[in-house]
Amino acid sequence: MGPIGDCRNPNDPEAPAPARSRTFHNDERRTARTSLPGNPLAPSAARRFVRAALAEWTSLGLLTTCALCQGDEACPPGRHSTDGLADDAVLIVDELVTNAVVHAGTNVELLCRLEPASGEPEPGGPDEAPDGPSHGLTAEREPAALVVEVSDHHPARSVRSDAHGPATDGSPEYGRGLQLIAALAERWGITYRTGLKTVWARLPLDGPTAEIPAGTDADAAAAVNGVVGEPALRRGLRAAEILAPAPRGMPREDPDWISRGALSFLAEASDLLAGQLDEDLVAALAGQLLVPRLADWCAIWLDGEEAHGRTGAPRLARVWHSDESRIELLRALLEKEPPRLLDAQRGQDGTAGGTGGRNVPVPVPWPGSGQTGAHDGAAVACRLVANGRPLGTLVLGRRRLARMPDEVTALIEDFARRVALAIGAARRYTRQATISRVLQRSLLPSQVARIPGVESHLVYEPADDGVVGGDFYDVFPAPPGGRWCFMLGDVQGSGPEAAVVTGLARPWLRLLAREGYGVGEVLDRLNRLLLDDAMEAAEAAALMVAVAGGQDLSGGDGALPGLSDLGALSEIEQGPGDSGRGGGLADGGQSRFLSLLYGELAPLPGTGGGARCTLASAGHPLPLLLKPDGTVRVAAEPQLLLGVDENVAYESLSFDLESGDTLLCVTDGVTERRSGRLLLDDDDGLAAILAGCTGLNAQGVAERIRRAVHDFDPSPPSDDLAMLVLRAE
Repeated sequence: MGPIGDCRNPNDPEAPAPARSRTFHNDERRTARTSLPGNPLAPSAARRFVRAALAEWTSLGLLTTCALCQGDEACPPGRHSTDGLADDAVLIVDELVTNAVVHAGTNVELLCRLEPASGEPEPGGPDEAPDGPSHGLTAEREPAALVVEVSDHHPARSVRSDAHGPATDGSPEYGRGLQLIAALAERWGITYRTGLKTVWARLPLDGPTAEIPAGTDADAAAAVNGVVGEPALRRGLRAAEILAPAPRGMPREDPDWISRGALSFLAEASDLLAGQLDEDLVAALAGQLLVPRLADWCAIWLDGEEAHGRTGAPRLARVWHSDESRIELLRALLEKEPPRLLDAQRGQDGTAGGTGGRNVPVPVPWPGSGQTGAHDGAAVACRLVANGRPLGTLVLGRRRLARMPDEVTALIEDFARRVALAIGAARRYTRQATISRVLQRSLLPSQVARIPGVESHLVYEPADDGVVGGDFYDVFPAPPGGRWCFMLGDVQGSGPEAAVVTGLARPWLRLLAREGYGVGEVLDRLNRLLLDDAMEAAEAAALMVAVAGGQDLSGGDGALPGLSDLGALSEIEQGPGDSGRGGGLADGGQSRFLSLLYGELAPLPGTGGGARCTLASAGHPLPLLLKPDGTVRVAAEPQLLLGVDENVAYESLSFDLESGDTLLCVTDGVTERRSGRLLLDDDDGLAAILAGCTGLNAQGVAERIRRAVHDFDPSPPSDDLAMLVLRAE
């Protein structure tokens, strides 16, 4: 039984009917065929086969590249005629083989054949190929072409091509199949045989040819090259359109989006806005969330901070437009004509007015029109109110609308409420961070003293800019005599509690040092002062508990025992988590204790440089001494934290800091830097790092250690980092 028939390209009704082509019986090298299994690996195997066949034909001289490649200047990669031919052929074969595997499920036969331009003499051979459909000559001359045939063994199943037919989930059910083939091929069709269905496509060879002498081997190759022209460009553009994803419409153009996507939109907005701690960034994100989803443009005014019960003047914080070239023009119009809502919804006392503190959108004039409902579009504005406080105003507009739809208005109200809450949280954080920075500056010295004959460098990095750190430091002269004192301390915890202890410890240390007390005596007295202060805090806490419980403090049977009967701080009931950290307060308050490294430096007599160093460590990471030969040793003995036990006596250790020696003092933010379960100082890790700093000055040593701390783990440090490096000159 012969072939049932050929199908012409349905997109080209004027294409000539396929005629019988002259094929090549005397040169089987022009035909390549393979059989592929009907599994998902078949398309990739087919792509490799096509590229290998074209490469082989080119190497045999059956398929040339282009005329420019024959000259002195070679074509750039990807510009040869065979490069474009290979891309088109691979694309078509991939689609056809995929279609056959998915919809037929049988083995796939793939054939590629070169056909010369029609009308050229072909020695010998009958008019019809022994296998495959014929796709050849018409009365007119046809260009040379590459014919691709993909056959499967399920002819009862029709070829599917539904490029733009969406499935129930909105995605295409099938590939772009035959539409893509129709765009790239000169002709294509389907031939049915008994037990076999073949889809074929004829790709013209568009590469220009060089002037090649007749009768040469290159002459035969030139016969299968055509001319690059406009049809090839049109086919490429059409294929690009088919392959390009369909443009997505704006959500607002979908009438069902408000009901289907509003909750997802609000959830996404909440996630993005909640973590922002800068009000200007919140305004910027709000604009990008709204445009172009719900509006063509939007603007956000932020009110100034309240002062004397009145809200500050608003400022235009952010303007966003779907057409970025119009942002500056829109900004100029809005600054010239701010929405009347700014005054209408804010009462005379600066509080929220007309909407009762709600974020209710109301119509406002279109910028530049002077009236609401102008032909340009519809605009609405709503106050940004959080916890009853007005924080700003959100204005947005959509073109070609007489009024904003009620569904959109309701969604804007919910969105504005989330923006207001985010702005309020960002402002609270900013205030807290500002207070913390001011407090931190007041608790730490503005500058440290320079010690004669000793080079020093200090590094201090708080873990959180918004919270007062627990680390503190100081370097100062202590008269009489040539003494210079240095300290590096770490208060338990952070925030206001740590600030209180820091505010007590550093001035006390300065006072005791200037009174002439030695290193050990300074720590003894500071320890007792901390315990006395903690006792006063414990007594005040007990008094507050008693008052809150309504008990009689004046005496009698129901009176509380005297506050003096509470005993020492170490005897007060320990709270959970206080084990091993000293006495706790019965009401859950924190004990006031700290770790401290304190020392004195006195220049050595003579002109050789160096200094006599006396220091003591109270529960603090021990200092390390680096010698010029690279050896490192511990320079102090461990002792108990300050503020734990009043009966402890602190002792100091003295040694000479000779010329070239380096003393490294750090807080636990360095030694306890974590990377998983590892600490930086495990197995004397800090000493090993310091040993590699031989020959560096004080600043170089400090920078090397700081970089090692940050490089120890990708995450930022979770604790304050303080470091003091002293190097004898």
